[in-house]
Amino acid sequence: MKPSPSVSERAKKLREVINHHRYLYHVENRSEISDEALDSLKDELKKIENQYPELITADSPTQRVAGEPLPEFSKIEHKVAQWSFDDAFNKDDLVAFEKRAKNYLQKEGGDTDFEYFCELKIDGLKIILEYENGLLKTAATRGNGKVGEDVTQNARTIDSIPLTLRQPISGIFEGEVWLSKTRFEEINRQQLESGLEPYANPRNVA
Repeated sequence: MKPSPSVSERAKKLREVINHHRYLYHVENRSEISDEALDSLKDELKKIENQYPELITADSPTQRVAGEPLPEFSKIEHKVAQWSFDDAFNKDDLVAFEKRAKNYLQKEGGDTDFEYFCELKIDGLKIILEYENGLLKTAATRGNGKVGEDVTQNARTIDSIPLTLRQPISGIFEGEVWLSKTRFEEINRQQLESGLEPYANPRNVA
């Protein structure tokens, strides 16, 4: 039996509402409804999709992977070269970096009149996300800068990585997968309670 137009519309509305509240929680760090209310919306959507599988979309919140990440990975060739960070301990190091960057940009025919953007260093694991028409297509590690490991299924377990963007754009986005110290300590408590060795640092867990 095919779903009625009202059921199809309800499923679409649920996806939009759930994604909206997930965005508020993970991006803007605020909530408009309780966790229980959000869970109720997710449960309603799941029941509709279970009854009418044809209504399931790739970006549906129900399609977020909740199981174990893949232990082995295939390879992804980066469309954008991934540079690694260099340490700079003094002004001379920064001047030398700027000279190298300008020489490279000049050789590639780029604009050498660039600006700096500074932020606190997060000691995490670099991840490269590719979106196609707003949908998450692949997620990869940096690897050697040219080829990385395909961690798309792993990325789908991370709530703060959207399966669909708020606009249907295509692009490549780079960031860090990291754990807070609080979450790291919580995981290590669970390790010890299970009779397992605690992890050495948050980056390795990430």
